Amino acid sequence: MRLILLKSLFIGWLAFSLTGCESLKNFSFSKDAETEDEYKDWNVEKFRQEAQTAVDAGNYEKAVKIYEALEARYPFGETSAQTQLDVAYAYYKSGDADAAVAAADRFIKINPRNSSVDYAYYLKGLVNYNRGFGFVDRFLPTDSSQRDISTAKEAYENFSELIKRFPNSKYVADAKQRMTALRNNMAMHEVHIARFYIKRQAYVAAVNRASEVIEKYQRTPAVPYALEVLKEAYTKLDMPDQAANVERIYQLNYPDGPPVPEHSEATFSHRVWDFIGLEK
Repeated sequence: MRLILLKSLFIGWLAFSLTGCESLKNFSFSKDAETEDEYKDWNVEKFRQEAQTAVDAGNYEKAVKIYEALEARYPFGETSAQTQLDVAYAYYKSGDADAAVAAADRFIKINPRNSSVDYAYYLKGLVNYNRGFGFVDRFLPTDSSQRDISTAKEAYENFSELIKRFPNSKYVADAKQRMTALRNNMAMHEVHIARFYIKRQAYVAAVNRASEVIEKYQRTPAVPYALEVLKEAYTKLDMPDQAANVERIYQLNYPDGPPVPEHSEATFSHRVWDFIGLEK
């Protein structure tokens, strides 16, 4: 009797379990139907057309989503390499710098002989060149040379590699101009550090930093400012001969003062911002 009861309970539990599984199965199917792939009937041309429309409209996040779906759906083919570049650009424009650099590196690794590989190197430099510019930079008169310049150095290296590998690339001219701006910025950054050492009465450190600017960043607008710091540091160290020699060099090369003002386009608000010294 007990055995019959146990069998009946087991059969009832099994029937209930199967019913439950069938219900879950049906639920899963209905759920899948509700979340049907929005790209189900898209071909390559449709993907590229919709992605370009999103780019033209400035909706770069949507463009990224479409390009990612295109890569997943058609990982191989005649346009796969171009899609990799397009998604890297869309990442860049959407503000995802890390993803943009990673995508460009991936393109370079997979397509080292592609005719557009020079653009991948250029895009890496462009991403790092513009990395970190946010609200403050766009709407307040800040001095980028007073902030961390690690990404500026990366951009400089990116552009330098582009020029070395592809001297005839159409992107070289723009890269050289950006490298000039980056070099000037890095030089002034070193001047700011030297000035910081002066304020902290670390005069030997100031001498070393200013001397490095003069030796490493010749022909940049930062050199006359480095000479000024160098003269002040030697004076504070009670080294009049060295200070006089620096002054002689300064007057010989810059008799009318620095040829490029430190803030050549400084406004009143810019001077106030610099006076407050929030970036120092």
